[in-house]
Amino acid sequence: MNSFHPGDHLDHYRIEALVARSGMASIFRAIDLRTGIAVALKIPHPEVESDPVFFDRFHREQDIGTQLDHPGVMKVFANTDASQIYMVMEWVDGELLRNILSREGKLPPQRAVHIALEVCDALDYIHTHGIVHRDLKPENIMVGAGDKIKLIDFGIAGQEGSRRLTFAKLSQVMGTPDYISPEQVKGKRGDARCDIYALGVIFYEMLTGTVPFRGPNAFAIMNSRLLNNPVPPREMDVSISAELQEILYRSLERDPKNRYSSAHEFAWDLSHRDQVGVADREELKNWKHQRSPWYRKLLFYLMLAAIPIIVFGLLLYVSRHG
Repeated sequence: MNSFHPGDHLDHYRIEALVARSGMASIFRAIDLRTGIAVALKIPHPEVESDPVFFDRFHREQDIGTQLDHPGVMKVFANTDASQIYMVMEWVDGELLRNILSREGKLPPQRAVHIALEVCDALDYIHTHGIVHRDLKPENIMVGAGDKIKLIDFGIAGQEGSRRLTFAKLSQVMGTPDYISPEQVKGKRGDARCDIYALGVIFYEMLTGTVPFRGPNAFAIMNSRLLNNPVPPREMDVSISAELQEILYRSLERDPKNRYSSAHEFAWDLSHRDQVGVADREELKNWKHQRSPWYRKLLFYLMLAAIPIIVFGLLLYVSRHG
């Protein structure tokens, strides 16, 4: 773990407090002694600096962060004269959306819509600059005063023309499968529409207090996403309008070709809900029917078929050795 403490100095920064700690890095509030401005320092733990996956993720986040300049995206400052590996980011007063949802369970629809619109604005900016976040989840959305948001952690973000990030590598750096799009589950690269899907999951969670697909493990959750339909939000809360439910279904389309094509399109529907036509969806009728992966069914039928063979074998053995 990092050995820094309040009052310590790191290059031009005086550390004031430890504010967060993960398995790979610690984040400190610090003061830039040259400007007097508060900043956040993300300092990797010494034992993970030699990890090539973390090293790639850390520098990806730093490189992308220094390119982006939008009020809805955490700003990363260039730090070319650092004496060791660390990242300098703007300091934001607020809390993670995850903490808000953990405390409040679900949000009033109007607040959920406001936060979703804020995220749409930030996504529209990064997408038009050729960046796909690919790890959008409540843990990576900071909420400040007036529910203004900041997207954080671009460690596995993709840039146009960058090399493909395989699902095997994706699984190494993502903490939860709840927000991965169906195309990412299938191992595809995923474009801006995978961020749209993730925001749809977050929007569903803000409105209902739960994610649309659950299971005992990551593979069960991902299989359910490919095979089943979520509980319609209005089944859990009748105060959710039919138009908001329709917007959710459009953002969660399994086939990306049927999903919102852009964050701008998503935001337009959220801002013009009275003009959203409500479809007579099959998903509203068959959501109680939960399918299992085909290989589990195949294994089940093979086991059934094997029972008489096993019984016959045992009888034959007993008759010959009785």
